[in-house]
Amino acid sequence: MIISDVTSYLESLAPLSLQENYDNAGLITGNSETRVTGVLVCLDSIESVVDEAIALKCNLIIAHHPIIFSGLKKINGNNYIERTIIKAIKNDIAIYAIHTNLDNISEGVNAIFAKKLGLTECKILSPKRGYLKKLVTYVPTEHADLLRKVLFEAGAGEIGNYDHCSFNLEGTGTFRGNADTNPFVGMPEVDHSEAETRIEVIFASYLERKILSALLKNHPYEEVAYDIYVLDNKHQNIGSGMIGILENQQNETDFLRFVKEVMRCGAVKHTALLGKPIKKVAICGGSGSFLLGDAVSAGADIFISSDFKYHQFFDADQKIVIADIGHYESEQFTIELLSAVLTKKFVTFAVHFSKIITNPVNYL
Repeated sequence: MIISDVTSYLESLAPLSLQENYDNAGLITGNSETRVTGVLVCLDSIESVVDEAIALKCNLIIAHHPIIFSGLKKINGNNYIERTIIKAIKNDIAIYAIHTNLDNISEGVNAIFAKKLGLTECKILSPKRGYLKKLVTYVPTEHADLLRKVLFEAGAGEIGNYDHCSFNLEGTGTFRGNADTNPFVGMPEVDHSEAETRIEVIFASYLERKILSALLKNHPYEEVAYDIYVLDNKHQNIGSGMIGILENQQNETDFLRFVKEVMRCGAVKHTALLGKPIKKVAICGGSGSFLLGDAVSAGADIFISSDFKYHQFFDADQKIVIADIGHYESEQFTIELLSAVLTKKFVTFAVHFSKIITNPVNYL
C-alpha cells in the first residue's frame, strides 16, 4: 500500500475541489509513491505530533488542519510551522490535510458533530451553488437501459436522498457518416434515421471526468453526441454547517450543559437565553459565525459553533441562542471519523489516534 492509495481514497470521499479557495488541503510533504508503514490521525500536524509519528513508526500523518496555509519564503526553523516541516522531511514523514473539503460534505466533520449531539433528520445548513452539472446524451433506444446503468454507477443521477434519477425522451436521430466511418447502425455515406432516447442526468461537477469516461466507453456510437450544462442549483449534499432535530426537546440550560459535557468544553460562551425549548439545532465545526443568518432563516433554536467575535454575539438579536464551544472542541471528533473511515477501508497497516491534545486554548 502506498500513500496515494490512501489519499486517493480520501479524495473519493471528500474531493479536493470542494475545499474553500483559501485552503491548502492535500499532500503537504512526502512522496505519494512511498509505501505506507502506518498512519497517525490528528487535528493539527504540529511538531509534537510528528514526534509521535516517529515513535509509532508511522510515515503518514492525516491531519484535519493544514500545517501550511500560505506559501513559505524561508524554512529555517524560526517558527512552529517551519520546525514541523523540517522534522517531517528529515524523517521521511508525509503530511496530508483534509480540511474544508471534509467540512463541505454531508458525511464529514459536521455529521459526526451532529451524531455526538444526537441530532436526527440532518441536512446541510447552507448548500453550495456551482457544484452541479447536467449531462444530456442520445443513444439508440435498445441501449438506453445499459447506458443509464453505467452512468448511475459512475455517480450520475443523484438528487438529495434519491439516486438513479434521469429524464428520458424518445425521438429520432439522423446522421450520415463519411467514407472513413464504420457506423454502429447504418451505412457509410448513406442518410440514416434511428430511434433514440434522450437521457438527461445531473451529476456533481467533480465527477465529470468519471461520468464522461463511462459515457464514452459504453456508448455504442463511434461519435457520441452529448451536452454538458452548468447548473445554478444548490447541491444539497455539499455545503457548510448542518441542521438537525433533537429527538426530545430540552430546556436551554440543560441542553447547554449537555453540550458542554459531550463536547468536552472548558467553557461555553453563549448569548442570553430566550426561555424557549431547544428542538432544532444548527451546528458548524470550526469557525462558523458566517452561517448565523442561515441558522436563523432555517428556524434553529440554537447555533453551536466557534470563533464568534464580541460584536457578532449581538447579531443573535433575541432570534436565536449562539453557543461558542471553541474551535478545537467543535472539530475534535474528526479524528474519530477519519480513523473509522481508514480502518474500514485498509487493513494492511495500523491507523493510530494521536494522543497529543493540540488545542492551543487553555481554561483556568
